[in-house]
Amino acid sequence: MSTTESITATPKKTGRGKNIALWVAQVLLAYQIGLGGVLKLIGEPTMVGMFEAIGAGQWFRYVVAVIEIAGAIGLLIPRLTGVAALGLVGLLVCAAGTNAFVLGGPPIIEAVLLVVAGLVVWGRWSRVKAFFGAK
Repeated sequence: MSTTESITATPKKTGRGKNIALWVAQVLLAYQIGLGGVLKLIGEPTMVGMFEAIGAGQWFRYVVAVIEIAGAIGLLIPRLTGVAALGLVGLLVCAAGTNAFVLGGPPIIEAVLLVVAGLVVWGRWSRVKAFFGAK
């Protein structure tokens, strides 16, 4: 067997360290996003006030809460990790925009969470493609 054949015959390894780092990021992101979703769902006064200030109505708080909780759960299910993170990227872009342009605050927390979610999407891209049936 030639050197080329032995290299191509070896299965591609994703790297144990990368996988562990991604799982740590996913669990921390799931905790943070999930906690925010639960606080919105139970009607924590700060969350109620924030959605009053946004002006979209309290029904929107429930919609965002469900999306956040679903995304947090998805981050913990191996087959859904990449897709859940991708959905949370969209949610966090909207949250950052709302915080900056509607509420007038700096979207620092949203930006940090957005970077973490983006890294999870990047690291789990093969799962995202597999979920949508792409090769």
